[in-house]
Amino acid sequence: MRISELITPARVACGVEAGSKKRVLELLGELAVADVPDLTAAEAFDSLIERERLGGTGLGHGVALPHGRLKGGRRAIGALMTLKEGIDFDAPDRQPVDLLFALLVPEHYTDEHLQILAQLAKLFSDARLCETLRGCATGAELPAAVADWERRQAAS
Repeated sequence: MRISELITPARVACGVEAGSKKRVLELLGELAVADVPDLTAAEAFDSLIERERLGGTGLGHGVALPHGRLKGGRRAIGALMTLKEGIDFDAPDRQPVDLLFALLVPEHYTDEHLQILAQLAKLFSDARLCETLRGCATGAELPAAVADWERRQAAS
């Protein structure tokens, strides 16, 4: 599964203002289910916060990958967000986080969950892509940048 298949125009946002980690997770929960009628923002938030309590999902270099499992979820969904200003996300390098990808998967997606997280880690380890994403002015630019990166990876 390609990362670009996990996000839709309704599940991306640029330059979001959020003052805390909890608020970011609430906003990501809302964003993740924006076009998923069988899930609620509360379900998404609860899943993200539950996982976050087990250990921080900040990767470093201003990136975080909050993720969780959903009861009754049918497929993996993602939400991509850039923040206007970075926030503390308990990242190992203690850098403020301003680039986030939330991943929500059905409970039975054990192997798929790990495979998608590995793909996300590879994607967000590309400093050039991260700078491109941070420079996007509109939400529509975010999925296009991810899809372009995936095309370049497939060609190399």
